[in-house]
Amino acid sequence: MSNIDFEKSKVPAAHRRSNLTLFMIMMGFTFFSASMWAGQNLANGLDLKGFIMALILGGIILGAYTGALGFIGAESGLSLDLLSKRVFGEKGSWLPSSMISFTQMGWFGVGLAMFAIPVAKELLGLEVTPDSMPWQGYAMVAVAGILMTASAYFGIKSLTIISYIAVPLVAILGTVAMIMAVSNGDSSLVEQFAKGSKDLSIIAGAGLVIGSFVSGGTATPNFTRFAKSGKIAAIITVAAFFLGNSLMLLFGAISSIYVGGNDIFEVMLNLNLFYFAVIVLGLNIWTTNDNAIYSTGLGLSSMTGLSKKSMVLVSGIIGTIAAVWLYWNFCGWLNILNCTLPPVGIILVIGYFMNRKEILTDEDKTFNVNWFAVAGVIVGAVVANLLHWGIASINGMVTAAIIFIAGKLVCRK
Repeated sequence: MSNIDFEKSKVPAAHRRSNLTLFMIMMGFTFFSASMWAGQNLANGLDLKGFIMALILGGIILGAYTGALGFIGAESGLSLDLLSKRVFGEKGSWLPSSMISFTQMGWFGVGLAMFAIPVAKELLGLEVTPDSMPWQGYAMVAVAGILMTASAYFGIKSLTIISYIAVPLVAILGTVAMIMAVSNGDSSLVEQFAKGSKDLSIIAGAGLVIGSFVSGGTATPNFTRFAKSGKIAAIITVAAFFLGNSLMLLFGAISSIYVGGNDIFEVMLNLNLFYFAVIVLGLNIWTTNDNAIYSTGLGLSSMTGLSKKSMVLVSGIIGTIAAVWLYWNFCGWLNILNCTLPPVGIILVIGYFMNRKEILTDEDKTFNVNWFAVAGVIVGAVVANLLHWGIASINGMVTAAIIFIAGKLVCRK
C-alpha cells in the first residue's frame, strides 16, 4: 500500500487535495474548546468594541504567522519536521519536533478530558473533582481516545472525512445556539459586554487571541503540504484561522456573558439542547485532537525513524492514559509551552526563504545542527515567557528572528 502521509518525503503533485478539503481540515483544526476559555477572558476584560478590535488585530497577526507557514508547507510539500531538518539540521530538528510533539500530545489529552468530564457530569450525574473521577468518566476518556487516535492513525484521508462532517455541524449548531442565547437574554450584546472587570487593553486582548492557537498553528505545514499551491494554501489558512478561531472565541464570550460558562456546551445545556451539546462538544474537540495527535506522530516519526502510524498509536495511548491528570495539572504548563513554539515557526519561515532555491530543488546539504536556530528558539521562548510587555508570542518571534538572522550573517562572513 502506498504511503499517503509522506512523513519522510515531499507530497507529490498527484497527491495534493482540493481547496475545499484543505479549508475543511484547517477550519476543523481551529475548532478547539480551549480557545473558548480565551473568549471568556476577553468578554470579562473588554467591552464589545474592544472585543471586536482584539479579534481583528489578533486574527491578522495569527493569520500572517500561520499563512506564512501554510505557504512554505504547500510550496515545498514538506511537513514541519522535514522543513525543520532543512533549517535546524538533522539533529537540531529534534528540538522543534519534540516541542511540537510534546505540546500537541498534551493538548490531545486535555481535549479528551474536556469532553469526558462535562459529559460524565451531565449525562451520568457523576461527581468529578481534581482528586477523583468515577470509572465511567475514565471509560468515556478511553472511548474518545480510541476514536480520535484511530482517525489520526488512518492519516489525511480520515482527517478529511471527520472535518467534512464536523465543521458544518459545529458551525451551524453552535451559531444557532449563540443566536438563541442572545435573543433569550434580558439585555443587548453591548450591555452584556459592558459588565465584568474590563481591565484588559486591546493589545493584551489581541495577545490572548494569538495565544489561543499559536501553538497548534505552528503545525500548519503538516496539513498545507497537501495544498495545490503556496498561494492557495496561504489564503485558505488565513481565512480558516481567522474564521474558525474567531468563532471559538465568540462562542466562549457568549457563553461567559449569558450563562457564566466558558463553552458553547454550557449555552446549549442552558437552552435544553443536551444531545446537540454533546455532538457539538465531541466533534469540536475531535477535529483538533486528531490533527494534534497526527502532528505528534509525524514529529516522533521524524526523530525515531519509526512509522507515523506506530507513533500515532504510542502517543494516542500515552495522551489517553494521562488525559485526566493533564487536564487538572498541566494546562498552565501547556500555556507556557505555547510561548515556545512561535520562535520555531518564525525561524522556519525565515530559514526557508533564505534557502528557498536549495530546499525546492533538494540541493541543500545535510548538516547536523544550526546552533543559531536552536539558540533563537531557546532565547525567544525565555523572552516570551519572562518579558511582561506587549504580546508574548511576538516578543518571542522577534527575539528568535534577530538571533537567527545575525547568526546567518556571521556565518556568511
